[in-house]
Amino acid sequence: MALDKPYLDVPGTTIFDTEQSRKGYWLNQFCMSLMKAENRARFKADERAYLDEWAMTEEQKQGVLSRDLNRCIALGGNIYFLAKIGATDGKSFQQMAGSMTGMSEEEYRNMMIGGGRSVEGNRYIGEKK
Repeated sequence: MALDKPYLDVPGTTIFDTEQSRKGYWLNQFCMSLMKAENRARFKADERAYLDEWAMTEEQKQGVLSRDLNRCIALGGNIYFLAKIGATDGKSFQQMAGSMTGMSEEEYRNMMIGGGRSVEGNRYIGEKK
């Protein structure tokens, strides 16, 4: 029996719960492998060959190859693990977050300095106003 998940009602949000953890296990293990310099070098030398060593789905591999972090999150990736890909590419977490929102790094930074996203339209879909 599936658990009641009221948090699925938050627009544009994927909660990393046990189901997501199971789905993304190998994707996240791949990301953690990038903590070792020799693995980063192997990945950068031939990304596809390195990814093929992991029991990830083809869709997860394509998400990594295209650096589509939103897709990777939907497929079970945890942002703290996925950050290892950005670090391997020489990107800051702020640059990665900006790419996930469709903003430039500067736009994202300014939004966060200004207090973050507005709560309007970002609450529970079923929330009474």
